[in-house]
Amino acid sequence: MAERRIDHVEVEIEGERRMVAVDLEESPLGWLARRRGRDGRCFIAPLQLLAGERLRADFTRAGMAPRVTANWEAATRTDRAGAGAGLNASEAMLAARQRLARAMDAVGPEFAGLLLDVCGFLKGLEQVEQERGWPARTAKVVLALGLDRLARHYGLSAAAQGPSRARLRAWRAPDSAGAD
Repeated sequence: MAERRIDHVEVEIEGERRMVAVDLEESPLGWLARRRGRDGRCFIAPLQLLAGERLRADFTRAGMAPRVTANWEAATRTDRAGAGAGLNASEAMLAARQRLARAMDAVGPEFAGLLLDVCGFLKGLEQVEQERGWPARTAKVVLALGLDRLARHYGLSAAAQGPSRARLRAWRAPDSAGAD
């Protein structure tokens, strides 16, 4: 059996930053992040991979992934009375669905379906192109644009930037310019 390639990615979940394990063999995004074009650059940047995996995490938490068998997890779990700030299973699922809906609204209808297909349902790019009747290698370009918009929604940036306005050097009242 082939060895799985697991990578650790830092994500922010509900205000808390955590390292999560990502199976790069399972995700089409992992495949794209490892492949390089003729120019030597990866097909998708680490920032795009992070945005896509964050969407995938919310998709999974929202319970939207198709199931092959019954889900017995909810039947065996009991919520503790007086539990702290943590969410119970149904609240966590609802919160994930709300985050997913906000992300899909932010990327717009042009990219939402493709991002859900690739990041959520883990469809390959060739399959997406065939289903949509797109020319070969079109999905890769559209996916990169969608992931950029998704990263912007999540507040992710490749480089840290300070405020865009110049620093205030002095302040004067409007009528005090000639009063001295």
